[in-house]
Amino acid sequence: MLTGEIRNQINKLRDALWSGGVSNPLTGVEQITYLLFAKRIDEIQTREEAKANQLKRPLTRRVFPEGKDELGTPGFPDGCPYELMRWSRFKNEPPERMYEIVSDHVMPFLRTLGGSESVMAHHMKGARLAFTKPALLDKLVQGLDEIPMDDRDTKGDVYEHLLSMISSAGENGQFRTPRHIIDLIVRLMNPGPGDTICDPAAGTAGFLMMAAEHVRREHPGVFYDADSRKHFESAAFTGYDFDETMLRIGAMNMMLHGIEEPRIFYRDSLAEGGGADVGHYSMILANPPFAGGLDNESCSKDLLKVVKTKKTELLFLALFLRLLQTGGRAAVIVPEGVLFGSSKAHKAMRQTLVDEHRLEAVISLPSGVFRPYAGVSTGILVFTKTGRGGTDKVWYYDVQADGWSLDDKRNPLLEETLLGPAPSRALSEDEHAKNNLPDLLARWADRSGVECDNPRTAQSFCVSREDIIAAGYDLSINRYKEVVHAEVEHAAPADIIRELRTLEGEIAKGLTALEEMLA
Repeated sequence: MLTGEIRNQINKLRDALWSGGVSNPLTGVEQITYLLFAKRIDEIQTREEAKANQLKRPLTRRVFPEGKDELGTPGFPDGCPYELMRWSRFKNEPPERMYEIVSDHVMPFLRTLGGSESVMAHHMKGARLAFTKPALLDKLVQGLDEIPMDDRDTKGDVYEHLLSMISSAGENGQFRTPRHIIDLIVRLMNPGPGDTICDPAAGTAGFLMMAAEHVRREHPGVFYDADSRKHFESAAFTGYDFDETMLRIGAMNMMLHGIEEPRIFYRDSLAEGGGADVGHYSMILANPPFAGGLDNESCSKDLLKVVKTKKTELLFLALFLRLLQTGGRAAVIVPEGVLFGSSKAHKAMRQTLVDEHRLEAVISLPSGVFRPYAGVSTGILVFTKTGRGGTDKVWYYDVQADGWSLDDKRNPLLEETLLGPAPSRALSEDEHAKNNLPDLLARWADRSGVECDNPRTAQSFCVSREDIIAAGYDLSINRYKEVVHAEVEHAAPADIIRELRTLEGEIAKGLTALEEMLA
């Protein structure tokens, strides 16, 4: 957990970027990412040098070559020594000289790191400083150098706090799923050391990072077995995105959380040509783009065979089924319209999940979860690919509070240790009313037991496959949840809020149906 002092240091970097002319938070995070890459590769070589000295053997892994590069500049007419491009060296140079080294030599070096065809070189091919002020670079370098990032947890937390800057970037916030929601989904799915996990719309790689942390925490023995360790470090986590900035940020996020060679690749997941890993993954964790439209000419024909539509949220569901191996599981965030949309494609996709595979859960999230940049109501679908059915009962949970205010401010409603799905202690009834996630996680464990006996007036309950079929494969919670109507003058605030949210859901449902009719 970050201290207030470290948070202040990070905030100073953000303020320095703003005052230095880098006003877009996404660009600011990207610039810091470049510098963290430079710092990280110096740390890797320093570690390898220490290992070689201790074992009294030659250096077996060299990041920085010996000699000089061939890029002549006024300060280095015959090339800059690679040794001088190391963070531990250029951080001590005067600002003007530091700027020349970083801008004209370190950045080109990063763009070819590992060879021009390497994954890392691909991530860094656009690496350039977005400002021309040596004083700003010096302030960023010294500021990052002063932040204590000696252990993996602190490095990861520092970068996570930096990524929180993106959420203030308007529509760029679409790339950032709230961390506590990611944590909830990962804990629900409980990935293990043998899982092969994919996020086809990875963004900042939050799902993959959190899954890796979960495996570390719950299965520490993974690092004692050579095969398990190799799987964890080189095959367990794969992400795709078609935004190069997100690729760089996602790769850095994974590196700072202990995955030194992250499998974060460029791919338009819905386009043709992505069939190499069909049936490869045991788990999908994702928050794919909402409410997008896709040109059918560019879309994979295999996906259109599953569901003929231009709606990206439906095409991604078809993609998840395609990528999963038989028996593989998925937990994905979808807009609420997926659950009750009346178009032929919507109904066909829901019928596929219920009849041809095993739909396990529908978790309704409040509409404010993605504020301030989106007010859409969403849900979490949990399903297993079987290819031959298996849906018996579907577990529903109505999340009414996630620990933060549901307005644009998204202020925490409880102290930090009581937020998220795994608070430091059990929550009281009043605290539960502000954070439902621990209760959700506890009830999930009993979804095949006592939860099946809950009445539909409860916060969680089960719905039989027969009832879902009778309802025309409508999966929205409002289709099945029963509300005990209390007299308003005697109603508790929580009851009033619950009824208002039910009404909000019905209105949203009607608006979605109207939009589909007009489309």
